[in-house]
Amino acid sequence: MPRKLPDAPSRAAIDSPTSFIDPAALMRIKNLQLRAKAVVEGVFSGLHRSPYHGFSVEFSEYRQYTSGDDLRFLDWRLFARSDRFYIKRFEDETNLRCYLLVDASRSMGFGSLTYDKGEYARTAAATLAYFLAAQRDAVGLVTFDERIQEYLPARYRPGQLHRIMLALGRALAGRATDLGVPLEQIARTASKRGLIVLISDLLAPIDALETQLGYLRSRGHDVMLMRVLDPAEIDFRFENAAQFEDLESGRQLYVDPPAARQRYLEQFTAHAAAIVRACNRLGIDYYQFATDRPLELALFDFLNSRLRRGRRSLRRRRAVATPHRSS
Repeated sequence: MPRKLPDAPSRAAIDSPTSFIDPAALMRIKNLQLRAKAVVEGVFSGLHRSPYHGFSVEFSEYRQYTSGDDLRFLDWRLFARSDRFYIKRFEDETNLRCYLLVDASRSMGFGSLTYDKGEYARTAAATLAYFLAAQRDAVGLVTFDERIQEYLPARYRPGQLHRIMLALGRALAGRATDLGVPLEQIARTASKRGLIVLISDLLAPIDALETQLGYLRSRGHDVMLMRVLDPAEIDFRFENAAQFEDLESGRQLYVDPPAARQRYLEQFTAHAAAIVRACNRLGIDYYQFATDRPLELALFDFLNSRLRRGRRSLRRRRAVATPHRSS
């Protein structure tokens, strides 16, 4: 029997902005898993009667109860017959496989704050991995620059979260960004449909990116883009003329910010608009994060994306199940 999805939560569901952890304070926690735990537990302790219990759409099967499961999903009739506790599982719960694709190129090493984009992106990925593991979802990881650095297949098993945290903790190594490489790898190896979350500054040509994302969508994958940018990149917070270095190519360029600001912002806005148009054409959820934005909001947006994904899946099932009447 189809199950009603919870309403998409509003920002009012969170106690107040003061409940967020300041990103700078969060980054001072050296252990990546502890950072992720702090964000996830902070979100759920700040929510009223959580609207996130069960992103599932349709009943699929039973599994035996384990400590920590939500007691609301116990099947008491089955208990009366078998004298054992069983939990109802739902289709999205059993099928969700998520790959986190994290940009580890040198451009992610830029930061005007006490931490850089790469540290923020790795913390966001760790937060999502921690949440997904807690939900018993299969989660995998790909870190990349111009080539694949780390590849962990999507699994739910003991030790998987620890392996993901270790991989995320490794320093940036490469230079250029090649988004095609990890997307091609996932397209080749991820035979089961799942959720692909790309976390990057997306400082790369849009045409090639759109082609690869379109291929993933054609294979039935849901895709979510999280663009991570430093606040200085968004509004060009530079005042004095200085020598700038392209972190990926190493090219040096003398820039007078007051003279260059307008052209920079025009090109930045055009590039961002092209990303949004590509995502809209492909049906991809897109979010942009400044690195001074609380990580709780990244998880919040991820949860909303999953709720919308569940609703789309439910509408497709209903459309298939409902016969068309001829007039």
